[in-house]
Amino acid sequence: MSKIAVIGTGYVGLVTGTCFAETGNQVICVDINEDKINKLRQGIVPIYEPHLDVLFERNINAKRLTFSTSLAEGIKDAEIIFLALPTPPGEDGSADLSYILGVAEELGKIITEYKVIVDKSTVPVGTAEKVHAAIAKNATVPFAVVSNPEFLREGFAVDDFMKPDRVVIGSSDERAIKTMESLYKPFVRQGNPIIFMDEKSAELTKYAANAFLATKITFMNEVANFCELVGADVDKVRIGIGSDDRIGKRFLFPGIGYGGSCFPKDVQALVKSGSENNFNFEILEAVMRVNENQKTVLFPKMKNFFRNDLKGKKIAIWGLAFKPDTDDIREAPALYMIEELTKAGAAVTAFDPEAMENVRGVIGDKITYTNNEYEALENADALLICTEWGIFRNPDFDRVGSLLKDKVIFDGRNLFDLEEMNELGYYYSSIGRKNISK
Repeated sequence: MSKIAVIGTGYVGLVTGTCFAETGNQVICVDINEDKINKLRQGIVPIYEPHLDVLFERNINAKRLTFSTSLAEGIKDAEIIFLALPTPPGEDGSADLSYILGVAEELGKIITEYKVIVDKSTVPVGTAEKVHAAIAKNATVPFAVVSNPEFLREGFAVDDFMKPDRVVIGSSDERAIKTMESLYKPFVRQGNPIIFMDEKSAELTKYAANAFLATKITFMNEVANFCELVGADVDKVRIGIGSDDRIGKRFLFPGIGYGGSCFPKDVQALVKSGSENNFNFEILEAVMRVNENQKTVLFPKMKNFFRNDLKGKKIAIWGLAFKPDTDDIREAPALYMIEELTKAGAAVTAFDPEAMENVRGVIGDKITYTNNEYEALENADALLICTEWGIFRNPDFDRVGSLLKDKVIFDGRNLFDLEEMNELGYYYSSIGRKNISK
C-alpha cells in the first residue's frame, strides 16, 4: 500500500486517484476549487466516464479516497505526488505550464522528506527539468521528478488505467524507479510492460503517440474525400488496408474530424515545441489544417442539397460530444457544424445522451435541446449525425422518416448501410461513400 496525493481533480486526476485507491492505496485528491471538492466529498462525480462512479463510491466508502483544498495537508503523508494539472494551449499553441510550475514551487516550500513527484499531465519535452528546478528553488530535502504520461481514452479510461497496454516511466532516480515499479505492478499482472526510459523520452512518447493517431485518422479522412471524387468506396478501402498488420484496423474509420481534449492540443503543442527547437513538423502542420476543414466537410453538401439556401431550414443533430461515451465537447465537430448552420440561417435542434448541458454552457440557447433523439427530428428538414453513440446505430427508421419533413440524412460517422438506406428511400450522404438519392 502506498500513500498517494493527486494534485488536480480534472479528468486525468480523478481517474488516476480513483483507480489507485481501487488497488488498495491510500489516496488524497487536492484541488483549489472548494465547490468541486465539496461535491466530490458528497460522492458527486463531475464528469461522465463509464464505470468511474462505481469505483469512486466504493473507495470513498472504504475511506481509501479522500479530498482536500490544502496542498500542505494533501502531501504531508504522501510518498508519491502526482501532478494532474491542466496544460491548456496558449495563443501560440504552446502548452501552458503555469499551473504545474506554480504548484512545483509551492511543493519546494513544504516538503520535509524525500518525495517522488510525478508529472501525469501531458507536457512538452523538458518539463521534468523545469519542474525539478522550480521545486529545487525552495526545497531543503532530496526529491525525484518522474515523467509518467497517461494513455487514457475517454469512454474507456477506467479500463485503460486498470489494464494498461503499457506503463511508461521516465526517471534516472533509482529509488523513484523502484517506487513506481512497485506501484504499477498490480496493473500489469497479465504481462503488459512497464517501460523505463529517461524523462525527455517519456514526455515525447505521449505526444508522439497522440500525434501519430491523429495523423492516421486524418489520412483516412483525406482518402475518404478522394474516394468521393473518383467513385471509390472508403469502407472497402479501409478493410483492404486495415488487414495489413503493419497498418492495423484501428483509427481507420473516416468521419468529420477528431476533437476532444487531447489530439488537437497535443498535436499543436508538439508542432510548437518543434518550432522552438528550430524543427518543422510538416506532416503535423498538414494534419491540423486538414482536420480543421474536415469538421465542416458536410456543410457544403448540405448547402448544395438545399440549393444554397439554408435560411429557415430546421436541422436535427444527433450527437454533440466529440466522441461517444463522454460528455466532453472540447473541439467537437458538432460545435463547428452548429456555427456554420446557424450563420446560414438554419434552426438547430439537438440531442446527446450526456453532453447537452456542457454545450448549453458554451453556446446557451443558440439551439434547441430535446429529451431524446426522436424529439429532435420533429418537423426537421434533415438529420445530421455528428457523434456515433450506440443508441443512434440502429434507430427505428420508419419513425425517423415519419418525423422528418423529408427523408434526408447527412451522416458524419458512416453509421448506416448504403443498401439499406436505398431500400428505405432515404437521401443519404456520408463520408467517402456514394450518395444515396431517393
